[in-house]
Amino acid sequence: MKLLYYPGCSLEASAREYDQSTRALMAAVGAELTELDDWTCCGASAAEASSRLLALALPARNLALAEQAGRKVDLLVPCSACYLNLKRVEEETRRSPELLATVNTVLAEEGLALQGGTRTRHLLDILSVDIGPKAIAAQVSRPLTGLRVAPYYGCQCLRPYPVFDDPEAPRSMEPLIAAAGAQIHEWDMGGKCCGASHVNTKPDVGLTLISALLEGARGADVIATVCPMCQMNLEAYQAKASQRSGKDLAVSVLYLPQLLGLAMGMNPEQVGLGMNLAVTADFRNRLSPQAA
Repeated sequence: MKLLYYPGCSLEASAREYDQSTRALMAAVGAELTELDDWTCCGASAAEASSRLLALALPARNLALAEQAGRKVDLLVPCSACYLNLKRVEEETRRSPELLATVNTVLAEEGLALQGGTRTRHLLDILSVDIGPKAIAAQVSRPLTGLRVAPYYGCQCLRPYPVFDDPEAPRSMEPLIAAAGAQIHEWDMGGKCCGASHVNTKPDVGLTLISALLEGARGADVIATVCPMCQMNLEAYQAKASQRSGKDLAVSVLYLPQLLGLAMGMNPEQVGLGMNLAVTADFRNRLSPQAA
């Protein structure tokens, strides 16, 4: 399997462990990733507040670069915010020739043009649909027996484009986690919002949402995520959420490819576990006998 790869800004900074574990996991299952040459920021959430055209042109540039690469392959995007921005441009320019023409007027300044031939794919889409749990299970050498995992999808990889899962009752992570030998923490919070950037702009709202998720995950050994924003919120605000609720809400939070990579025999350094903000001593201790 050959894929173009768009890491996005977060995976080169605050979410380097997501990039590292994604590359390691995809190599282990035989996928060949080619990083998109000269990629730039997708606009994140800030561009929309400045200019709708800018918010469209930034992702469109990356899609045009993918087409210019001349490969009939999908564009793999691990970051849910990047995925949403790229997917939105893909979908909206496909439906509106007028919008496509406007975007291409901007891109023409750089000698680029968007034709609509690139398919944007989230990492979870590729893992659950193209690779599948059987291929993961075949690579597992250190099953995560006894670990209870809460799969957390967040909003942006499922809404408003329910391409590969049901946004109201997502399940696509579960077969992958089971293939790694772990148990599923049964909860109904997998598709709930983590508060995103509200934790900065409306801290009380953001912390309320984060606290609800951490409370819902009580009883799990680890939360598995596929979004850098969700990961950051669930990792960085555990102390404040615990203080707010009067309960110990500490829990390990790992990216899904980190968790699968560990089950496939990779050591913590290979999946970048040292860069995570929330890895409990209990989780590390439970990994150690399996590693031994």
